[in-house]
Amino acid sequence: MLSDGQIVAIKKSQLVDEHKSKHLVEQFINEVVILLQINHRNVVKLLGCCLETEVPLLVYEFVPNGTLFHHIHDDNNGPEFPFSWKMRLKIAADVAGALAYLHSATSLSIFHRDIKSSNILLDEKYAAKVSDFGISKSLAIGQTHLTTIANGTFGYIDPEYFQSSQLTEKSDVYSFGVVLVELLTGLVPIIPSTSEEDAKGLASHFLSSMNEDNLDSILDDRVAAEGEREGVVAVAKLARRCLNLNGRKRPNMKEVAMELENVRIGQMGSTVDTRLQQDSKTLSKDDYDYGWTSTTDFGTTATSSCDAHPLMFDTI
Repeated sequence: MLSDGQIVAIKKSQLVDEHKSKHLVEQFINEVVILLQINHRNVVKLLGCCLETEVPLLVYEFVPNGTLFHHIHDDNNGPEFPFSWKMRLKIAADVAGALAYLHSATSLSIFHRDIKSSNILLDEKYAAKVSDFGISKSLAIGQTHLTTIANGTFGYIDPEYFQSSQLTEKSDVYSFGVVLVELLTGLVPIIPSTSEEDAKGLASHFLSSMNEDNLDSILDDRVAAEGEREGVVAVAKLARRCLNLNGRKRPNMKEVAMELENVRIGQMGSTVDTRLQQDSKTLSKDDYDYGWTSTTDFGTTATSSCDAHPLMFDTI
């Protein structure tokens, strides 16, 4: 708790050997540099940092409802927390909008590199907050990719990136596709087996089921019971496109965000907001409002009509 009563979260690296400590410090510095460029309601806010300690500390807004991974996979959530299909769809749309912003609306395109359900936090209203930018990369103007050692989390990492070391915006699209499949199926990214050699990735299991026209066999029970059939199938088909082994055939995150918003509108039925209906029909993919503020440099932002808030950055 800060002196003004605000509850914050502190990120602190563990003390390890000198080589690993240097690497962690570099990640912390990278996270600060990246987050200074970002102002979006679905990205966790960096409030400050403390460098006058043995290891650096990063100070974030406190996001009270844990990780998306916990809510998908923890059986102890109980009946008091109905992790409904509509809630899953809203979270997916939130994250897609944030990634579209990172790729397209910041002064320099930013690739997250480690999108996974444990890096998506949920606030008091269960809105999604993308977190952990320690290995993220920003691109110079005109760049479309980076050549870098493949980094990420097993089960989420783009196979094309892993093989070629070519990091593109489509690498985040693949990882997001895995998160979509988690939301649809309730299964973990690496499906365990009796032997370690037989363990398989959720992505390949999902693609096999889709190719065999057997989606129902792997849908989460709650999704199958609550989801309007057409919407569930649309999200599954979108996930399949995101997981295409050929990155060029994957949609970009603007397209993903637009499609998910359209599915949400369709699921809302007669209660849908009239403005959203008009937006989905009249706005192009280039001018759709995903809830961001565009950042032109470190000190200047042009704020959209969304409920984004200015980024505060102070040394604590």
